[in-house]
Amino acid sequence: MRRYLAALVAAAWLAAGFGAQAQMPGGPPPPVTVAKPVVKEVVEYDDFTGRFDATDFVEIRARVSGYLEKVGFQDGAIVKKGDPLFVIDRRPYKAALDQAQASVVSAQARLNFAQADLERAQALQRSGNIAEQLVDQRRQAFITARAEMDNAEAALRNAQLNYDFTDIRAPISGRIGRKLVTEGNLVNANETLLTTIVSLDPIYFYFDVDERSFLAYSRMHVQAKAAGHTVTDGARVRLTDEREQNRPARIDFVDNRVDQASGTIRLRAIVENKDLFLLPGLFGTIQVAGSPPHRGVLVPDEAIATDQDRRLVWTVEDDGAVTAKVVRPGPKIDGYRLIRSGLTGDETIVINGLQRVRPGAKVTPQRQELPPVRQQ
Repeated sequence: MRRYLAALVAAAWLAAGFGAQAQMPGGPPPPVTVAKPVVKEVVEYDDFTGRFDATDFVEIRARVSGYLEKVGFQDGAIVKKGDPLFVIDRRPYKAALDQAQASVVSAQARLNFAQADLERAQALQRSGNIAEQLVDQRRQAFITARAEMDNAEAALRNAQLNYDFTDIRAPISGRIGRKLVTEGNLVNANETLLTTIVSLDPIYFYFDVDERSFLAYSRMHVQAKAAGHTVTDGARVRLTDEREQNRPARIDFVDNRVDQASGTIRLRAIVENKDLFLLPGLFGTIQVAGSPPHRGVLVPDEAIATDQDRRLVWTVEDDGAVTAKVVRPGPKIDGYRLIRSGLTGDETIVINGLQRVRPGAKVTPQRQELPPVRQQ
């Protein structure tokens, strides 16, 4: 036991001795990894949360009443404009159509007779063998017959429309919902909801922007136009389970007033949806350009130190001396943190080993080159 305690004391003494030797002045400066900041033209983006919505939405209702005879689609299927969806019992409307066609034939016969009778009366009138009143009566009969013919043709067109309305087809292309009425049920014209269709490609993305950001965007666009620069309406969208905004979008609508209750204004972006993955109602995040293109200084997040309410970046001179510079970070761009102020981009900064940096001390820099785009 005594030997064991003696060994422990000796080991502790040796460790303390070596530790004191390692901390003695005159040792080599601690190694740190340094690099030049990434300097390139950047555009700052702001993130806003919004919701996807269909560009077109249709509630399918019958335009004539009757009993539902057939359903021609699968629930949730993709349909094209003009595809048959429902068929209402056509027999009553076919009978009405046949009756209207017969009325047209009858009216045409009466019109032909009245026209021939009027022509005979006019021929006799030229020879003076018929009274003027009789000619007027036959002219009146012809005009009445022609009006009856027009009425019969209008009734035929209406009967044809009602017959055609028994075949309900898709007014737009998109994804159809489930059938809300099964075969054999009575359908009331303009009342009974049969199903719905939403268009999916492209799809809208609605989001709200606060008043301060909206004013900043408006001024940025005015200044860009005055300077002759191209004003971009491009944006990028991501879903709630995606890490990066990799879906291109284009802002195509700005509301005409600011909501007085919330102090926001609604904007809309249009997003391509070729794979039909995006659905109306999904939440997402959109990145909107918050600045014109400008020269930006980018550094890794781990190169930024915190001192109470300040953010610091350690710069290294050629002789290994370090200096702390107060910086103002901005948003993250291409995997780096944008530095709004505090660095010019010509400095050499510490990117790894901040815990070994002390004010007034020197370091051994190990240089490294940062890639233009950092993988997350």
